[in-house]
Formats: sequence, C-alpha cells, structure tokens
Amino acid sequence: MENLSGKVAFITGGASGIGLGIAKAFAKEGMKIVIADIRQDHLDAAVTTLKSRGQTVHPIRLDVTDRPAMAAAAEETVRVYGKVHVLVNNAGIGIGGPLKQAKYDDWDWGLDVNLNGVINGIQEFLPRMLSQGEGGHIVNTASAAAVLPISRAGIYIAAKAAVMAISEVLRGELADDKIGVSAFCPGPVQTNIAQTRKLRPERYSKNSGYAEFERQLQDRPNNPLWMDHEEVGERVLHGVKRNDLFILTHPEFKEGVRQRFDAILDAFPDEPLNKERAAAITFLTSNPIYAPAKR
Repeated sequence: MENLSGKVAFITGGASGIGLGIAKAFAKEGMKIVIADIRQDHLDAAVTTLKSRGQTVHPIRLDVTDRPAMAAAAEETVRVYGKVHVLVNNAGIGIGGPLKQAKYDDWDWGLDVNLNGVINGIQEFLPRMLSQGEGGHIVNTASAAAVLPISRAGIYIAAKAAVMAISEVLRGELADDKIGVSAFCPGPVQTNIAQTRKLRPERYSKNSGYAEFERQLQDRPNNPLWMDHEEVGERVLHGVKRNDLFILTHPEFKEGVRQRFDAILDAFPDEPLNKERAAAITFLTSNPIYAPAKR
C-alpha cells in the first residue's frame, strides 16, 4: 500500500511502546488511526500526544482476549471512520521464565494475549476488509525471538512463532484479494513490556510459576541502547508501503538466524532426491511467497 493518506488503521496495544510508534508513523502519513489498548491512562496520554500534532485518532479501551469486545471494536472502527484498511495486531505481553517452572495459568495467559489476541483481530477485521474490496494490509507483531529462539521465554516464543507462521499462510491466501500481510519481528525496543506483572489478571494468577520472575522483570530498566519506538514505527510504515513479508528491525540478529537456518539445512538427510516422490508433493515443498520480491 504505497498511498496511505486518508486510509484507516486499527492498532492493538497502540497507546504505548511499539504500538504508539506505529500510530505516530501512520498518522504522520495522513492516516486515520484507531488505537486500542487495555490501559486507559496510556490511551489518554497517547490521544493527547497525537491530537497535539493535529493528527486524527480515535481511542478504544480493549482487552484483545475478549472476543465480543474485539467484535465491538471492529464495529466501532467502521462506524467512526467508515472503513478499515490496515490492521496491526500488536498487543502483547513479555511473559518469560523456564518452561520447567511454567504452570497452566502462565501458558493460558501468554497464549491468550500473544496468540489468541492476534487471531481475534484477524477474525473480526479481515471479513470487513474483504467485503470492502479495496485491498489493505495486515501487520502481525511476532518477535525476533520467533526467528531466533532463546531459553527462558518458551511460552512467549511459542506464541510469536505461531503468529509468524499464521502471517506467512495468510500472505499466500490473501494475495488475490490485494491484502498484504507482514510478520513484524522486532528486537529490543524501548517499551513497557517489562510491566507484565501489573497487567496479569486475577484469572491467570492462581496457578502461576512465574511470580518471582515477573517481579524481577518489573524492576529491570530498559537499556538505553534498545531501539526507540518511533524509529520502529517508521520501519513498520516502510514495510507496509513496500508490502514486505517480513519486517525486521535489528541486523544484530542476522548471524544467529543464519546459524539456526544452517542447522536446519544440515539436518536434512544426505541422500539422493527421490524425484518421483518429489513430483508428487510439490504442493508441500515450495511456496511462492518466498520468491524474491520485485522492487
């Protein structure tokens, strides 16, 4: 989507951190913005900031795990602005800890927000985008950790890896509808993702193995070397305009990712190709979405 001026964007987790950076970049491009967030104080501050710049923004308080609320948010977006062209499923929580300490509430909360929140956005907004017949774009926030998994973040990475895979599948399925899809995989950014403990609802707190880990995370300050949220927002804007399949932010991850991919390639059986079998399963062994993009 090269021309975004006047188009409508809906952004979850849009009132702080990465989401707010994306909202600022989109609004500067002339888009009409809906920012959805679970925290009213962040919504109030974000609206003040954006409106002080003369930008068009509408706030909605939203828990992305609440399906009726997501449906209501989609209806409100169309009621206020008439259409929706860009969906950014960005809301997430930084749940972490060793998998051997995880309890069911940790799994349920991490997957409900980081995976089901994305699914809920797709389920409610994609039909509206399709019915408009004007194309559009979907950005799903995964993580650099989805491409390069690390220890002590298994629940988070499981959700983000699934988000990346869903984005890749949608990319192919929506190509004929002129709806682009990007898997957004940021590295460390100046956000409030460490405040996981404050956001955990009571229903996910009775059977948790991560209470102490979340307390420690809450006390950890952001490293000043982490990327600024406005720079990240501009990178997402650039990716949407170019219709990038993957939007990556940090070149520091490239060598580690190369090592992972090399390990996968090295694991394939070192034996001659069964050409007859290969011919029977071509629908499984290649995907046109990975072909080099034409610029």
